[in-house]
Amino acid sequence: MTELSVILPVFDERDNLQVLYGELVQTLEALARSYEVLFVDDGSTDGSREVLAEIQSHDEHVRVIELRRNFGQTAALAAGFDSAVGGIVITMDADGQNDPKDIPLLLSEIERGLDMACGWRYERKENFWLRRFPSLVANQLISWTTDIKLHDYGCTLRAMRQEVVKDLHLYGEMHRFIPAIASWMGIRLGEVKVNHRPRRAGKSKYGLSRVFRVLLDLLTVKFLLSFSGRPIQFFGGIGLVSGGAGVAMLLWLGLEKIVMGNDLADRPIVLLAILLVLAGMQFITVGLLAEMQARIYHESQKKPIYTIRKVLGDDP
Repeated sequence: MTELSVILPVFDERDNLQVLYGELVQTLEALARSYEVLFVDDGSTDGSREVLAEIQSHDEHVRVIELRRNFGQTAALAAGFDSAVGGIVITMDADGQNDPKDIPLLLSEIERGLDMACGWRYERKENFWLRRFPSLVANQLISWTTDIKLHDYGCTLRAMRQEVVKDLHLYGEMHRFIPAIASWMGIRLGEVKVNHRPRRAGKSKYGLSRVFRVLLDLLTVKFLLSFSGRPIQFFGGIGLVSGGAGVAMLLWLGLEKIVMGNDLADRPIVLLAILLVLAGMQFITVGLLAEMQARIYHESQKKPIYTIRKVLGDDP
């Protein structure tokens, strides 16, 4: 059985691949464990495919998965997860900024009982205002929103058990939220300070434009973690607040009309109260429809609403 699977998403990293491959093999061979290396080419156009083909032709431990076009890092990781056979799955970037020498640190945390060990780029070698400061703000926001406290959600260098990987369903820009998504399973999660190196060649594929995508995906993750199994509590809660406020306003306006004789015909607050009541009814209706969809989703796929860590003894 293969013990380790190392997954590297690749997009236009031709000049970094050979050096990184040499460092990675040196580290893995020193571990004296069976391993495989999966390069997932995410639609590279700079000659990375040819470099990967050359590497694979000389090393039976290497597999190359070529995607038909550039689908993004989340899809590349998902393709790697689907193909990985190792008992422990390690992910890292192919730009050379993650140091393969940190892999033993992550594995030692797994051996101590963690289900996932995440890298923390403690001293990042990047521009402060363009990369480190936005990342700092994003990490704080994600930690606060998901209740999973990590210093560095953006670090791709992670190690996780195979049973965690097989239950991950990724889409959109969800790769940076893998620890938060996996937390639903009740995994044991830890963080390790790792080395972060300056980029040797090529240019970064990330910019400030990704901030908006991260925010939208963060809302999705928060909803999935908190309300995917009980959407009525989310939509119904908003509906009750909105509808309750509207009803209270209408009752007050009714008392004004009956007791004080005030004219309500030209008062915008009447329209606001009616709008709140209708909005409340709509939110509750959406919540009920979402409950039906959640039930269909779980029952049609026989998807459990729990995860089991292990079973001691016979399980009839």
